Amino acid sequence: MKVAIIYASTTGNTEAMANAINEAVASSGAEVVFGTADSADKAAVTSSDVILLGSPAMGDEVLEDTMEEFYTGIEGSLNGKKVGIFGSYDWGDGQWLRDWADRLNNVGAVSVAEPLMVHLTPEDADIEQCKSWALSAIK
Repeated sequence: MKVAIIYASTTGNTEAMANAINEAVASSGAEVVFGTADSADKAAVTSSDVILLGSPAMGDEVLEDTMEEFYTGIEGSLNGKKVGIFGSYDWGDGQWLRDWADRLNNVGAVSVAEPLMVHLTPEDADIEQCKSWALSAIK
């Protein structure tokens, strides 16, 4: 199984989540495509069996700019693809993830797990939750 884990991070919080997710997926024996949205290979991502995308909430609860650009570039290729989303936030209530989930649903992507969000810096329990989420998302 090939799993793509692509993220954007501005303060390191979503990066910490992505690293925990990567660790769990790699430990499962899956082939992993791992990287940031500003340098990810769109073809390698869209050819993956499962795609896990992460972005912090920015501004008025929107995706980080490089993730928005990357996601917009692959959005048309996600029909029928298994996709999970995750990210960190400071304030708000997770609207950016709900909006993103709606966008994925509208293009026909198949949700592999409930969107995962962590408030600010992931603590030990959050890191464990990221790992569990990742393993359930790739089943």
